[in-house]
Amino acid sequence: MDLRSFFYVVAFLFVLSGCKSQSNASDSAIDDSVLSIGFSKDSLLHHIEILSSDAYEGRRTGSDGSLKARNYITSKFKQLGVLPLSNSYNQSFSFTGRRDSIGYNGVNVLGFIEGVKNPDKYIVISAHYDHLGIRDGVIFNGADDDASGTSALFSFAEYFKNNPPEHSVILAAFDAEEMGLQGSKYYVDHPIIAKENILVNLNMDMISRSNKDELYVVGTRFYENLKPAITEAELPEGFKLLIGHDGADTAQNWTNSSDHGSFHKKEIPFLYFGVEDHKDYHKETDEFANIHPEFYSKAVQVIISVFEDLDKRLE
Repeated sequence: MDLRSFFYVVAFLFVLSGCKSQSNASDSAIDDSVLSIGFSKDSLLHHIEILSSDAYEGRRTGSDGSLKARNYITSKFKQLGVLPLSNSYNQSFSFTGRRDSIGYNGVNVLGFIEGVKNPDKYIVISAHYDHLGIRDGVIFNGADDDASGTSALFSFAEYFKNNPPEHSVILAAFDAEEMGLQGSKYYVDHPIIAKENILVNLNMDMISRSNKDELYVVGTRFYENLKPAITEAELPEGFKLLIGHDGADTAQNWTNSSDHGSFHKKEIPFLYFGVEDHKDYHKETDEFANIHPEFYSKAVQVIISVFEDLDKRLE
């Protein structure tokens, strides 16, 4: 090899090395960005968009859309390393509709992640995956209510891959919440895990939009030991985590308004995270296009940070 060829080779290797370093730096930056909040914002938004699309027909209990949603949740749990709580992810139940006296078959989807320090004590993280379905030919897709909470379950699963919990965790996607909390009622009445081994229920229902950047939390009025996890939480700039809607103020009382109510009635501590009703609540306009992506990702980040605190604090 002559001298000129030698320098060409050296120059080529130098450029190649620089490109590789830049690529690694870029990859590292992406990874650090994901790890800084513990989950992928893009994935979070992707899941809520899918679950609230017309293909899922509003996810009414017992419908084809509900089955499709259930299969989607199960598939994502498997992909994210979430085990079934029992022999199956599915917990089937039956009930009679309160308004139509029709018999319905519902299915809860229950995932499990074993704790690394206290595996015999459990924290239940829940959301309901059902919504109103199709009415008079119009699909009620329920993006905020409650594809938002259901999609956040996947973010928790992502987070646990790199941050294993100290206590065991049940990721519960409840069915038939819109028909009277039927799925969560069945779960607490037919416990797979003994009541005394459940430390707290963290329930998420409508967490993806707020014009005021406000997320409310209910439960500390009844379970004072949970309050420091809220009052001491570090929040993103401009984000507000507010205690209220618990019967101690003049606002609407949400103590039994969603699946956490089933746990509360069994004297299992709970924290419920949700936004105030908005103009699209229980309307066909509760669509993916109307959620607030930045607020949503921050809300999930905050709820995960509250979980982190409780996971270390509770015994």
